[in-house]
Amino acid sequence: MVEALGISLTELIFYLINFLILVGVLTKFLYKPFLGVLDARKQTIQDALDNAELVNKRADEKMEAYSRRIANVEDEGRAIIKEAKVRADAQAEEIIREAEEKADKMIKAAEQQIELEKRKALEDMKKHVASLAMLAAEKIVERDIAQTGQDKIVDEIIEQAGSGQWQN
Repeated sequence: MVEALGISLTELIFYLINFLILVGVLTKFLYKPFLGVLDARKQTIQDALDNAELVNKRADEKMEAYSRRIANVEDEGRAIIKEAKVRADAQAEEIIREAEEKADKMIKAAEQQIELEKRKALEDMKKHVASLAMLAAEKIVERDIAQTGQDKIVDEIIEQAGSGQWQN
């Protein structure tokens, strides 16, 4: 039947064997190296993707670490501010306490000064009273009043001066 079409069976077998040899040679020298190149390229791409994933993972870890550090820094900042406020409050209380102590000392000094001035005024008043008593005595002597009347007048003047009723 093949001969009726004008094709010789031996030629057909020869062409078929040549084709198979060509396919074998092409497979061995071209297709297999081409598949090897494709596999190597695929492996290179896969390695690059794995490396990129690893780099992204490391970057995410670093970002998370930086975020934690930033949060820690913010917490430390808040703690420093809080500590500074506590110190400032303590220092303000110390300043107020010192001011109160100074004010108390000044008040005590003023009270002592007032007491001293009071004593001095009383001393001056006693001297003044004594001089007034002498003046009164002179007046009494000038009028020539009886001795009992003089004693009574002097006692009254001293009594009034001592009780504070007598004003200059």
